[in-house]
Amino acid sequence: MPQITIDGKKCDFAPGQMIIQVANANGLTIPQYCYHDALSIVASCRICLAEVWQPNPRNNNALEAIPKLVPTCQTACADGMVVYTDSPKAVANQKAVMEYLLINHPLDCPVCDQSGECFLQDYSYEYGRGQSRFEETKVKNPKKDLGPHVYLYADRCIMCTRCVRFTREATGTAELLVQGRGNKNEIDVFPGIALDNELSANVIDLCPVGALLDKDFLFTQRVWFLKETPSIDGLTASGDNITVHHNDGKVYRFKPRTNMAVNKWWITDEVRYSWKHVHGDQRIAAPVRRQFGVPIESDWMRAYRDAITGIRRAAEKGGRLALVVSPMLSCEDAYWLGRAALKLDPRATLAIGPVPRDGQDRTYPVGAKETDPKAFKVYAEKAPNARGVKRVLEALVQSENTGAAIVAFDAFVTACKSGSVAAAIVAGNYPSDWITDELARAVEGRFIVAIDTLRNRLTAAADIVLPGAVWLEKAGSFENARGLIQAFEQAIPPVGIAKAEGQIGLDLLAILSGIGPPVEPTQTVVMNEDKRGQVPDATRIAAPVGRLFNAADTRGEMAGLSGAMSAFATEVRTPVVEIVQEPDMQVVEL
Repeated sequence: MPQITIDGKKCDFAPGQMIIQVANANGLTIPQYCYHDALSIVASCRICLAEVWQPNPRNNNALEAIPKLVPTCQTACADGMVVYTDSPKAVANQKAVMEYLLINHPLDCPVCDQSGECFLQDYSYEYGRGQSRFEETKVKNPKKDLGPHVYLYADRCIMCTRCVRFTREATGTAELLVQGRGNKNEIDVFPGIALDNELSANVIDLCPVGALLDKDFLFTQRVWFLKETPSIDGLTASGDNITVHHNDGKVYRFKPRTNMAVNKWWITDEVRYSWKHVHGDQRIAAPVRRQFGVPIESDWMRAYRDAITGIRRAAEKGGRLALVVSPMLSCEDAYWLGRAALKLDPRATLAIGPVPRDGQDRTYPVGAKETDPKAFKVYAEKAPNARGVKRVLEALVQSENTGAAIVAFDAFVTACKSGSVAAAIVAGNYPSDWITDELARAVEGRFIVAIDTLRNRLTAAADIVLPGAVWLEKAGSFENARGLIQAFEQAIPPVGIAKAEGQIGLDLLAILSGIGPPVEPTQTVVMNEDKRGQVPDATRIAAPVGRLFNAADTRGEMAGLSGAMSAFATEVRTPVVEIVQEPDMQVVEL
């Protein structure tokens, strides 16, 4: 392959690649504001200018310097080219650009939400001058409400135009524009048109400074206190890759995690704010059982034993046990709940919970074909794992071969009405109330064990309520609409003494095998953190009855069930996050 030398390091490149693209791919730092892989190249910020030498074919390919500095984001690589971003000319330009950008920029760092992850801060430290020569009055621009999710602090803007290009090239909705001239340049919306498309909040991530801010995150947390955990979208069938930002067991925001095979660089606003129910008032924090017809809080062992006793008594009167597994649950949860149900009743009926839909699939930019390399698809299916749950339940029934059956959710409701179902374990975990009038009427008179995260009509009527965990509170894997199985790790501890549904299944199996209660009902665990130098959190959680639920070990066990399950051993994609630490002073070995 042809080669280019950047600051003394030789790098291979493909024809047509720009210098900055090669540098980014090889871990070489070139300061950049306006450049982004997803957007057109405008070369407007000028901080990436570098000194470039290249062979001159009219002079026996001798290296000759291009007379002026060139923008590395807009200059294509040539074989034998030599680039200097640390030469005196390049460094002088970097200092000049930083001084220019900071002339009118306010000293808002103490109150700015971008503080701690701001390119201006970083580059001012790495490439800027130690003092300002500007003595005139700074230009003051107004704050603007651009839409339902985004504020614009116009006086912080450096006019990189990333946001404008995003609305024109990534969404095709073109709500943003640049108005004014000179130091009166401002980002704004067209009159009467708010920034209100399905991907609007991505401009917050694109903004390299504190100009575009998230209304929901505004003044809530300092970013250096936040821990980051890679995860998967737990709301839709897209399987978007996200990073969960959390602190002290509370989620504060989601950010997109680049995955060109799934969600490219973006996430929808729907996914970005899909964590609200995690800390909602309706969360179920402890088991509930009925005593003399009145629901009361209970410990886990009493709730488990009452559930097993009630299911067996109902089965003695005739009828089967039914298990409803929500498509909001992980593959591992479905596996252990299915194992527990088949242990209670080898002829159990297994059903997949209802799969919510909202309209039709949509592709951005508006009018783009789904096959476009930069197209982003929004799925109408609002469940992350309908295909994974189906795959696991089918493999379980096939491997057990005990007369159990898999039915659709409508068939489960019909079986309840006909009286062939005597008892049911219903696992919900939906982000909102999902109980229909038809379902509520169908389960009347049946012994119901509800495993859910939010209170609803079913949990109010159920004989036993077991608190489940949302996907952020456990590890597991989802199979998205493209058939891609992606693993995710636990980000925060469960609310109260809630348990992952996989742990509930393991506990039921342990009790059915004769294992007694744990010595202590709760135990202390240390939450691993991805940020080095942070003190990890410790919390009290409900103790497992038998084996501790481990998603990775479960996938290894699942892979041996059948050929269809071998994917859990070979095709599961796990997030790889590199932790990079850069000391701000020279480290010398003594």
